[in-house]
Amino acid sequence: MSLPNPVIVLPGITASDLRDEYPTETERVWSLLSKQYERVYLHPDNVRYEARQPAVVRPDRVWSIVYTELVEELRHELTQSADRPTPVYPFAYDWRQPLHLTELHLERFIDEVIERTKLTPHYYQDGYSDRAQVNLVGHSMGGLIIAGYLQRKGLNARVGRVASLGTPFRGSHEAIVRVATGLDRLGIEPSPSREREAARITPALYHLVPHYEGAVETTAGGSTDLFQSSTWQASVPLSVAEYVRLYSVIPARNPEQIKSAADKLFASMLDDARTYCQRVDSLDLAATSLGGRDGWLCIVGLGEKTRVRTRIVKEGGSQWFDLDRASDVTNQWPKGKNKTETGDGTVPYLGAKPAFLDTANLVCVSKGDYAWTEIGDRALAQFGGLHGALPVMNLNHRLVSSHFLGGKVGDLWGHSPPDLVGDWAPPLKGLKQK
Repeated sequence: MSLPNPVIVLPGITASDLRDEYPTETERVWSLLSKQYERVYLHPDNVRYEARQPAVVRPDRVWSIVYTELVEELRHELTQSADRPTPVYPFAYDWRQPLHLTELHLERFIDEVIERTKLTPHYYQDGYSDRAQVNLVGHSMGGLIIAGYLQRKGLNARVGRVASLGTPFRGSHEAIVRVATGLDRLGIEPSPSREREAARITPALYHLVPHYEGAVETTAGGSTDLFQSSTWQASVPLSVAEYVRLYSVIPARNPEQIKSAADKLFASMLDDARTYCQRVDSLDLAATSLGGRDGWLCIVGLGEKTRVRTRIVKEGGSQWFDLDRASDVTNQWPKGKNKTETGDGTVPYLGAKPAFLDTANLVCVSKGDYAWTEIGDRALAQFGGLHGALPVMNLNHRLVSSHFLGGKVGDLWGHSPPDLVGDWAPPLKGLKQK
């Protein structure tokens, strides 16, 4: 039996530390415990770089509290003998950038991991150079990056199998909340105003806006397409204009010129996001190195109160997001009338359903799937929500390991999708339905 492919783990948005390499002593400017917003703001004249120069901000490391257990468990479960370990690499990335740029960084890292694995004696002896592939795990936005890579590379992708955890393939309403208010259900933010300001000039965040059918509704007609700048409440483009005024290096522009530059910047971020999401929706797994839908294990969280829609209110020539309607944040699974109105606390179920898989292919999990021994993991899920805790769930470790090995690792189960019609067909054979 061949050795398992090496694995790369991609974290979600904001879950990679960022460091500034301009100081002779490198300084961490974004981490779980410390966020220097002013040093991670992006420049309105070129969003690939920081507003505050000189700076050289790079990705540093993934957040250990969320991903260490996943990485270590995969290293253990995928290793067949202690002297022949399976490499599992965390992939920290700059989560601020448009995803097509991060996708290119991932491609280069995949190539690097493959070349490093070829130099590992037991993989060399196993003939790894002949297949030269990796397996990928993506949590949250990490799964979108993987999907974009596969769509672009097709049969030339150097990937054998994929697992995604709570990926918002069709968006999350928390992206709207973060842009509009600075607060969301992704974690604790010390300063809503600074987070809101940073969010509005973070291109990656717009890749996460909800775009499934019925995600957005309006009280007085008009567009519900969040990839159109005119759909957003006026405070968002106005604050982008103020951001341009404060940070642009182009001198002596009048208010009309500033507004024009800001409108162009805002529209370009939305256009980039739309293009990327359309690419993900068009992914055909049969036309990639995975060879079909059995190559992708898609794990979706259920059973948490989740924002499932956003209402746009129009009145007196103005429009705004109504984020206070209680019925928009709900959980109808497993016994409610509309069972698809659920999610993992951050990503609604309908936002987690990818266009490139059938409903029958999805594997669902809930907070009740934590073992009684997972006291710390339960606490993390209670504190930060199920979405952020999906990578630490023991069941998910076993599901991913089994998918990559092509055989069962421990006791396996899952929940069928709430809108399943017909037989359940997850990529793991013999999976028990709970």
